[in-house]
Amino acid sequence: MSTVTFGVTPGFGEKLHDALGYSGAVRVGDRVETSGQAGVDDDLVIPDSLEDEIVQAFDNVERTLATVGATWKDVIHVNSYHKVAPGDDVIGDDHNKVMAEQFRRRLDGRAPIWTETGVTVLGLAAMRVEIRVTAIVGSGN
Repeated sequence: MSTVTFGVTPGFGEKLHDALGYSGAVRVGDRVETSGQAGVDDDLVIPDSLEDEIVQAFDNVERTLATVGATWKDVIHVNSYHKVAPGDDVIGDDHNKVMAEQFRRRLDGRAPIWTETGVTVLGLAAMRVEIRVTAIVGSGN
């Protein structure tokens, strides 16, 4: 039987766990799943700049993975959710450019599968992006 370990990210993750009752990550054996990570600081404040928000979301994925012994280099699948205006038919280059830069910076040449979805609302009114990942611990070595 596999061991199940839940991770709660210090700071923002503890606040969300206390308020809403969920964990940021779960590890079952070597497989890790994260909940969607927003680009918030530890006080749940979202940066004004979209680029800063996306970078913060990537940082928060990294912090959350660490709670269960994983890193970005272990990531095999990314789901990202991007706020678009009702009626928009594409996620803009302003999102894609920063996402691609962060993949290159954090994954050292690894190219996980990626599903990108446009949505009209996210968990907090000011959020423009949310990222969740699947990782296999040790697969990025």
